Amino acid sequence: MLRSSLVKIILASSFVSCYAGLSVAQQATSPAAAVNAAPAVAGVQSANIFEVKPDASLDANYSKQTNGERDKVQPGNNAPMWRQVGSGAEGYSSLPKTSAPEAGVLIQPFTQYPGSRLTTAGEAWRQVRNNWIIPYGGALLLIVLGAIGLFYWRRGTIELNESLTGRKIERFTPFERSAHLANAIAFTILAVSGLVMAFGQYFLMPLMGSSLFGYLTFLLKNAHNFAGPLFAISLLVVIFTYVRDNLPAKGDLNWFLKGGGLLSKQHVKAGRFNAGEKLLFWLGVFAFGLIVVASGLVLDKLVPGLNYERSTMQIAHMVHAVATIAMMGLFMGHIYLGTIGTEGTLQGMQTGYVDEAWAKEHHELWLEDVKSGKVSADRTADKHAARIAAAKVVKA
Repeated sequence: MLRSSLVKIILASSFVSCYAGLSVAQQATSPAAAVNAAPAVAGVQSANIFEVKPDASLDANYSKQTNGERDKVQPGNNAPMWRQVGSGAEGYSSLPKTSAPEAGVLIQPFTQYPGSRLTTAGEAWRQVRNNWIIPYGGALLLIVLGAIGLFYWRRGTIELNESLTGRKIERFTPFERSAHLANAIAFTILAVSGLVMAFGQYFLMPLMGSSLFGYLTFLLKNAHNFAGPLFAISLLVVIFTYVRDNLPAKGDLNWFLKGGGLLSKQHVKAGRFNAGEKLLFWLGVFAFGLIVVASGLVLDKLVPGLNYERSTMQIAHMVHAVATIAMMGLFMGHIYLGTIGTEGTLQGMQTGYVDEAWAKEHHELWLEDVKSGKVSADRTADKHAARIAAAKVVKA
């Protein structure tokens, strides 16, 4: 029994000694661990606004400071960076210059377009479009439409003073009519799609809703882009086809002075094309037409080597819109006089032939050239006969 008591005492003493040694070791290593321990993470550190220097703005170079320099005297003041952004300064962008020349420019620099205030280029373009082109352009087209309606109500269809003779004169060859038809189809597609895209949100979207209107404008936008090149090519063909007979000639000034006899009902002699048609050709087809085509090609990005920046597209859009509205106003009068406005005119474009009475009524100088043999009465038949004669000569 004494032996077992001694064993228990020895084991208890050993346990106490080990526990005491462990406590001493922990106390010995704690200071070193405390020294080597990493500081606790305190979270996101914000700028200390109490470090702002009150007199920082008195520095002569204050307005020229970079964002880093400003942060040293006024922590959190990013005005230099936003001033650069607002002035059109270019930042970094990983996009290539060839596909995105202005990817690093967030806001365009200040400029002033005709009719706008001095502001950023994007806002200046918006002001010109919304404050001038849309309201005044729409008003101009409505005024022209109203004037045509009023004229038709007062005058009606201009009828022939003499009965039809039955003798036909070829006014337009098949090639001339085909060129005119191609240009007319392209123009109609462009006019309808352009009007819907420009003015549709005011009179169509309230009726059909924004979703359906969005699908419609998307479809018309693509039709507009595809019809544009067709209009450009057919316009050049029309210009080269009709330019010779639209040169200034005898009787043009007299036609203008008498207003073509539209209001006075006085007969005025004219050549193959009267002075009004020549004005339409040179102003509407040649001048406005080429401007519309050139600006449209820029908007479609079809001009090689051109840097398509936002300012380029904005200027092209404004020029395109103004020239288009002016051209449409002129063409509306042309369409009216060529359809319901004048008896026999539409048939001349449909078949290529007009009655001799019609030629005498509207283009008497041209009729005189036909009767004198200066101009062929049937160019298509003459060409066909010439080809047959040439073929016989070759066979012989």
